[in-house]
Amino acid sequence: MSSLFRHIPSVDRLLQLVESEKEVSGLPRPLVKELVNAFLDKCREAIRQGRMTAEEELEPGRLKQDLLIYIKEKSRPRFRRVINATGVVVHTNLGRSLLAESAIEAVESACRYYSNLEFNLETGKRGSRYSLVEELLCSLTGAEAGLVVNNNAAAVLLMLDTLAKKREVIVSRGQLVEIGGSFRIPDVMAKSGAVLKEVGATNRTHLYDYEQAITEQTAALLRVHTSNYRIVGFQKEVPLKDLAALGERYELPVLEDLGSGNLHRFSGIYGFDEPTVDSVLRGGAAVVTFSGDKLLGGPQAGIILGQDKYIQKIKKNPLNRALRIDKMTLAGLEATLRLYLDSDLARREIPTLEMIGLDPKTLKARASQLAARMKKELGERFEVSTRADASRVGGGASPEVDLKTWLVCLRPRQELSRDRLRRSLLRTDPPLVGRVEQDCFCLDPRTLRKGEPALVVDVFRQALSVESEE
Repeated sequence: MSSLFRHIPSVDRLLQLVESEKEVSGLPRPLVKELVNAFLDKCREAIRQGRMTAEEELEPGRLKQDLLIYIKEKSRPRFRRVINATGVVVHTNLGRSLLAESAIEAVESACRYYSNLEFNLETGKRGSRYSLVEELLCSLTGAEAGLVVNNNAAAVLLMLDTLAKKREVIVSRGQLVEIGGSFRIPDVMAKSGAVLKEVGATNRTHLYDYEQAITEQTAALLRVHTSNYRIVGFQKEVPLKDLAALGERYELPVLEDLGSGNLHRFSGIYGFDEPTVDSVLRGGAAVVTFSGDKLLGGPQAGIILGQDKYIQKIKKNPLNRALRIDKMTLAGLEATLRLYLDSDLARREIPTLEMIGLDPKTLKARASQLAARMKKELGERFEVSTRADASRVGGGASPEVDLKTWLVCLRPRQELSRDRLRRSLLRTDPPLVGRVEQDCFCLDPRTLRKGEPALVVDVFRQALSVESEE
């Protein structure tokens, strides 16, 4: 063993050997040196464990290829592109909504050039970043005024901190939601300084529950859209128009956390019942908050719309500055909102809307084409088939809605298990995320973007190559 350790090449020798290779080109030399050191540590560990037993294995020429593979793998950016073959359109863990091409171009322009972020081009003086999208938001929804912060949790926090700090906010027990990342309405309310006052039962809340709970300490009535779950059976919630009439009688605003934030009227999708922002405002909500990167199909943002007298107070809250959005978000959001001025254009150009609206016939054809390609290229390793199934909207929206789709199902023929295949596909470039169902690894073409079906075949080859090496 000591003889083997003496044959380990020096860091400088290996650096000279690989520094002209494409895997190393463009990388900072200190990083490459650090990776070479780490690679040699792995060699030492392999010697200790008896996995390296011959001096020839430590020759620089023999180590070169493994070292280049190691450098390529370890120098990849941590934030990377992923192929989404899950069929979940607004996939929270995979970046939520994809941006329309016009929004991507707007973000690129905002990054590449100076902009009028807070400069009024008419007066030549300081301007407000909110004015860049406020008019569009009001035109699309009928709101009197609006502003945008960095996400919907921030929007709810800012709204409650402004309008209900140290005072009571009445909420139905059946609406005390928790979403991904342990975001809970009661916790956000506590941080805002508002006092939560629960009314009703988990499954049934009546108008008189709200009315009986109103006191001099009441600041608002809050509705929370239960976008990520449904209570079915013996249940009841108070309609917005009735709650708004109660609020008007007691001079209390009805606040609505709409969550996903839908601006599009989806048709032909059975069970799709996400309310639109404009319908909620027309229904009597004084202030509405929602996300920009879910059903709206834009960048991450928290949008606050409603009556001018409340929005102006929220704008003046010092906390607003801590929660404001940057120029890239503004650019992407404005470009996305402009597409909504033509509903047909929005449906075609905004990826979230386009994917949700794909019809089963189109998806069956795409699945068949992908399956044929997989059989031709990889058929000896897998049994490949297609079957009808369902996709999901995702992002906490319409949890009961099945979007009809067709899956490509791959069942390994040999010793490779579906779980090992799944893990290997996460190590490819780019990584691929699909579904593991029964004894198959499944691909849903709904969420594969242009050019990705061909890339899927290459990614599978990479995964099988890794498996064969191991």
